Amino acid sequence: MNKVVANAREAIHDISDGATLMLGGFGLCGIPENCIAALVEKGTKSLTCISNNAGVDDFGIGRMLRQKQVRKMISSYVGENAEFERQLLSGELEVELIPQGTLATRCLAAGYGMPAVYTPAGVGTEVAEGKELRRFNGKDYLLEYAFEADFALVKAWKGDTHGNLIFKDTARNFNPLMAMAGKVTIAEVEHLVEAGQLDPNEVHTPGIYVHRIFQGSQYEKRIEQRTVRQHPTL
Repeated sequence: MNKVVANAREAIHDISDGATLMLGGFGLCGIPENCIAALVEKGTKSLTCISNNAGVDDFGIGRMLRQKQVRKMISSYVGENAEFERQLLSGELEVELIPQGTLATRCLAAGYGMPAVYTPAGVGTEVAEGKELRRFNGKDYLLEYAFEADFALVKAWKGDTHGNLIFKDTARNFNPLMAMAGKVTIAEVEHLVEAGQLDPNEVHTPGIYVHRIFQGSQYEKRIEQRTVRQHPTL
């Protein structure tokens, strides 16, 4: 099976209106920049996006929000995206805010083929409304269902033509979990090498989980909030 495609446009060609997407990354770190740009260009609409957050106003998922391509966001927090906040408060965007650990665990459950998991996160809060509650060893847990995503879009530092992926530093956040969980996983990488050139001991995501892979380009790698200190001699 040939997993290599030419570019992001080819990789996302069958993502249609109404699809549910997982998008890796944390803030602006490790996000699938090329795939998002291709979706913006394509204009795919009514999307449900599962992501830790929604980027910023002019970058990441924020670009799709500005074009009203997103119907529902499933995320942990609003973050630095003013348009996300505006659409949430105005009722234009359906939003499901869930604890970050629950978000990760629901991704993990999908990747492991488990339909649901029990977690103590959210017990006694609004998160628990309408959910099954069970007690184990004297402690209450919520039933949370595994995500069902049509596509997972992830970004890795290096990958090979068989789809094996290596993530670098902080970009190894939600990417490996989501790569396991999508019905179709699309990986964009900074460096694409031939099969056999990666050390198996360094692979974070085995190629069995990846359906399409391409070498991305022109990564901006923005910093969401740059914090610096004054040099002591100044």
